[in-house]
Amino acid sequence: MNLESVMSELEVLGKERLKKMYLSNGAHEPLFGVATGAMKPMAKKIKINQPLAEQLYATGNYDAMYFAGIIADPKAMTAADFDRWMDAAYFYMLSDYVVAVTLAEADIAQQVADQWIASGEELRMSAGWSCYCWLLGSRPDREFPVSKISAMLELVEKTIHESPDRTKSAMNNFMYTAAVSYLPLHDKAVETANAVGPVEMKRDKKSKFLNAFENIRKEVERGKLGFKRKYVRC
Repeated sequence: MNLESVMSELEVLGKERLKKMYLSNGAHEPLFGVATGAMKPMAKKIKINQPLAEQLYATGNYDAMYFAGIIADPKAMTAADFDRWMDAAYFYMLSDYVVAVTLAEADIAQQVADQWIASGEELRMSAGWSCYCWLLGSRPDREFPVSKISAMLELVEKTIHESPDRTKSAMNNFMYTAAVSYLPLHDKAVETANAVGPVEMKRDKKSKFLNAFENIRKEVERGKLGFKRKYVRC
C-alpha cells in the first residue's frame, strides 16, 4: 500500500462520533476519526514500513500520524527523527500515545526520554515521562538502575504540583507504573505517591484530581504487582 491508498482507507474507516471525541481532546483538522482497533487489519498487511510511516506522519492528519506510529521502525529512527516527530506532536494523544510509545521500542529510548524530561516543554516532558511508563511496564527491571528511578521519583515529588497539566498527568502515571511494574522500588513509589497526594488537573475552568496512591492500592489488591506488557504498540 502507498500513501494515497492508506489515506483513502483511513477516510473510509472514519466515524463522526470518534472525530468529535478526538477534537474535544485537543485534536484538530485534518482528521477522520478512526478507531485504533479498526487500523489493525491494515497494519497486519503493511507490517513495518518506515518510509511510509514518515510520509503518513508528515500529512498532519491525526489518524495518519497515529497509524504512522503503528507501522514505524523505532530502531531505524535516530534521536533527531524522534525530535522531529515531537515537533509535530501538537497535543498529548500524539506526544504520549504515538511518539512516546514508538520511542519505547527504540534502543535509545532512555537517552531521548531523559532529554525531553529536562526540556522544560510541557509535551516533551509529558512524552518523556510517558515513555518511562511504557518502558517500566514492558522491559525487565534490570534495565533500569535503581538509583536512576529513585532520583526520578524524588523529582516527581518535588515538582509535580508546579508542573504543566499534561506533564503532571504523565508524572502521576510514572509513580503508579513504578509502584506496580518496577519491583525494586515498589515501597518508595508508594511512599512518593502518598506524599504527593491528589494531583489537580484543570480543564475548561473545571478541576479533576488524579490519585496515584489510590490506583496503586487497587492494583495491589487485584494481584497485579510486577505486571509487564508483552507489547507496547498495538
